[in-house]
Amino acid sequence: MNDFGFEAVRTVDVVVIGAGQAGLSAAFHLRRSGLEPDRDFVVLDHAPDPGGAWQFRWPSLTYGKVHGMHALPGMELTGADPARPSSEVIGAYFDTYERTFDLRIHRPVDVTAVREGEDGRLRVETSEGVYATRALINATGTWDRPFWPRHPGQETFRGRQLHTAGYPGPEAFAGQRVLVVGGGASGTQHLMEIAEVAAETTWVTRREPVWREGSFGEAEGRAAVALVEDRVRRGLPPQSVVSVTGLPLNDAIRAARERGILDRLPMFDRITPTGVAWDDGRTVDVDVILWATGFRAAIDHLAPLRLRESGGGIRVEGTRAVRDERVHLVGYGPSASTIGANRAGRAAVSDIRRLLRRERVAAPTG
Repeated sequence: MNDFGFEAVRTVDVVVIGAGQAGLSAAFHLRRSGLEPDRDFVVLDHAPDPGGAWQFRWPSLTYGKVHGMHALPGMELTGADPARPSSEVIGAYFDTYERTFDLRIHRPVDVTAVREGEDGRLRVETSEGVYATRALINATGTWDRPFWPRHPGQETFRGRQLHTAGYPGPEAFAGQRVLVVGGGASGTQHLMEIAEVAAETTWVTRREPVWREGSFGEAEGRAAVALVEDRVRRGLPPQSVVSVTGLPLNDAIRAARERGILDRLPMFDRITPTGVAWDDGRTVDVDVILWATGFRAAIDHLAPLRLRESGGGIRVEGTRAVRDERVHLVGYGPSASTIGANRAGRAAVSDIRRLLRRERVAAPTG
């Protein structure tokens, strides 16, 4: 509210929510198309510093362990020390990028809701006030929505439970019996690290892991992305690209398999005060349960727009929400990879520029 008791609403053409890879790509292309930050568009980021979700990654995830980091548009990432934590490398890179292109990111800003506004605009409610915008680019990713499965007896466990989102690195598990739940890349990375210091490790997954032999080229990548994109087009919640590509076999994985570290057990039936149990009578006592069970899209703030389909996801064509052409989702579903996020940012801006031109032509002149 201002001094006269009226709500102050700031008007812009485009609001970008999120300053990770997808959000920065979108901001770059908005600026390149002639729009001015803080006049025509604004980028809102809830994180305290540059780096997107990377700034929250555990210290032992060094840059050399990252499965490919595609450069942001207009600036390569060069000379990075592979032994340096990826959070530091990518955080510094994003910081330089934001300053080089003068993107003027607003942070930390929490977006609480996006609603239908007045005069055909969207109303974006945030911790720094309200924005009225003609178009929205949502680039919020998944890091803020860790998925915790629920299992019988979970509340009775007397040990420690944590998620990948709070993983502190292997040293915190020295001398402990650790159960890792989850068959993705994070689960295997956690397991191999923790096994070096833990008293004992156990690996549990819902499905038998699929190991991928051989190279993974452009054709394979396109095919994998197409499978993820098909779900999004049908209005189903997106799955990760890794979920359809399988886990790559490398020397570290092979060595861990030979040592028995990656001997997988099927999902347990219940959690007990001291561990987990199966209906066949088998039990495992553990001190820690680490849930490497993935993330879900952080899109709850879009709920007032009713964009979800009956299948639970938001149906998109390209990056545009089918139910509202003013809303674009980047870093969502098939564009969740770093290279996909770059392309999605460019595509969203191209579509939004057409929308803005169309509105200006249709606007009354007198």
